Amino acid sequence: MSTDLSKYHFHRALRPFSFPVAVTACLVGIAAAYAEGYWLPLNVLLILLAGVLLQAGVNLINDYADLKLLPAHQNTEVQLACLRIHNNFRLGLACFLLAALIGLFLVSVTGLSLLWISLVGLLGALGYTLAPIHYKNRGLGVVMVFWLMGVLMITGSYLAAGAPFDLRIVWLSLPLSCLVALLLLSNELRDYESDRADGLGTLAVRLGYPQAVRLYWFLLVAALLMTLALRWVGYMNLIWPLAAVLLLLPKPCRLLHAPANERVALTPATALLLLGFGSIYCFLLLA
Repeated sequence: MSTDLSKYHFHRALRPFSFPVAVTACLVGIAAAYAEGYWLPLNVLLILLAGVLLQAGVNLINDYADLKLLPAHQNTEVQLACLRIHNNFRLGLACFLLAALIGLFLVSVTGLSLLWISLVGLLGALGYTLAPIHYKNRGLGVVMVFWLMGVLMITGSYLAAGAPFDLRIVWLSLPLSCLVALLLLSNELRDYESDRADGLGTLAVRLGYPQAVRLYWFLLVAALLMTLALRWVGYMNLIWPLAAVLLLLPKPCRLLHAPANERVALTPATALLLLGFGSIYCFLLLA
């Protein structure tokens, strides 16, 4: 395995640039609840904190599976990388524990519906990169992120903000969930060559690069069509301001066909697309 061992430093493994994704997903649920008259300020703060902790936990345990890819005959640098991976893993579990404690408090004040969503979300987060489940290496990472960091996080935030369960929030979660899945897919496309060389079974590797690019386009179009459908059935009053997000499309679309060394910018460009859409979407839920 030829890899940059500095990526196991805590500040890089934490990947704080991904936190706005979790915050945006939580804000969609909070905005939907607020639009229906539910507002619990303490709960809102705890929801956002728990969302960031879950994202941090997933990020910190993400590299644990790399241990088996590191050289068997380890020099000092590799040994230090292994130590950092183990330390990051422990800190990731601590993040999950804190998020679980916050979740238990929110369940105590909002009801058991949130408990089941929280349990599924926590188990799913742990299984994302850990054996024997390891969704990521089974090619299920994009699907699981759609549900865990999209539908379940948005629905859970809606419930934790004090609103009762309504199937409407599930439908409202779908456009952003597509873009959350799109962000992970962009990460897999960025790392396609190195993941394939390391024998990782991500969805992009299993599909092949051309098919994975087609899936990227499919998720983009699906987010658009679902938003139009929400307007058509009356779940949203206004959607035209989302047209501004189209200005963010050219860069990621161009990078899809860029050489591997230039494709590193694909994930930040996709993240900007997600954040732009999510920010406007939250305001439109209040319209």
